[in-house]
Amino acid sequence: MPELPDITLYVEQLERRVAGARLERVRIKSPNLLRTFDPPLDVTFGREVRSVRRLGKRIVFVLEGGAALVLHLMIAGRLQWKDQPAKVAGRPGLAAFDFATGSLLLTEVATRQRAALHVVLDEAGLRALDPGGLEPLTAAPSEFAAALRRENHTLKRALTDPRLLSGVGNAYSDEILHRARLSPLELTSRLDDEAMRRLYDATRAILTEWTERLRRESGDAFPTRVTAFREGMAVHGRFKQPCPDCGAPVQRIVYAENETNYCARCQTGGRLLADRARSRLLRKDWPKTLEELEG
Repeated sequence: MPELPDITLYVEQLERRVAGARLERVRIKSPNLLRTFDPPLDVTFGREVRSVRRLGKRIVFVLEGGAALVLHLMIAGRLQWKDQPAKVAGRPGLAAFDFATGSLLLTEVATRQRAALHVVLDEAGLRALDPGGLEPLTAAPSEFAAALRRENHTLKRALTDPRLLSGVGNAYSDEILHRARLSPLELTSRLDDEAMRRLYDATRAILTEWTERLRRESGDAFPTRVTAFREGMAVHGRFKQPCPDCGAPVQRIVYAENETNYCARCQTGGRLLADRARSRLLRKDWPKTLEELEG
């Protein structure tokens, strides 16, 4: 799923291309994409784009009059920019947003369509879609600590909970926890002030570093390679590969549709956390989700 650095890049590149331009129409190929019926989609047609901004992991097109289109790419949604009107072609094509300056194509290569588009009329409508998570790059250390300690969860779950923290998902949470030298299964209630400060600093550093890196790689071009697995990541997607800091093989926990990658030597004092193989061995005695692990 595109996270804060990737969404930030999308927003910046879209701002350059569509701010001040008129949204002429939205061509939807998949009826499951549009999740609202009132107000209707066509109330946005012909309105000028005032700004493009990020709302958690969503992209918001703010239009004249206060209306907005809110796009959530979910796991596999991706965007392509075309300077000329383009067809919504092929099975992965979901929609095209036609602006006076070009077309934005939405695709989703997945067996199950999850990308979502909402139409709202004002800021109240936007607030209703906001999970309420704290913005990690602007929050003070005390605010960050208070948000994560609001409920007792594993650090992995707390970092990726949009009600607690905005814009962080599976990939960057792995990188943050590795930088902070913390176990993904450590409970927030057990984190002392020094460890919480390390987590705060790591969160800001990882998100800032990767946002800057993606900006440098993209330049003025529209991003075409948005992925959760990037060269240069320390642990995410690097199962069995050497940790760049200590050389130990990266480990993983598989649960549901996600996996958590970590370095046992750097993060858990050498202790291996149970993986899928052990889960099968223990069968019903081994929890299958992080929520069950916390229980």
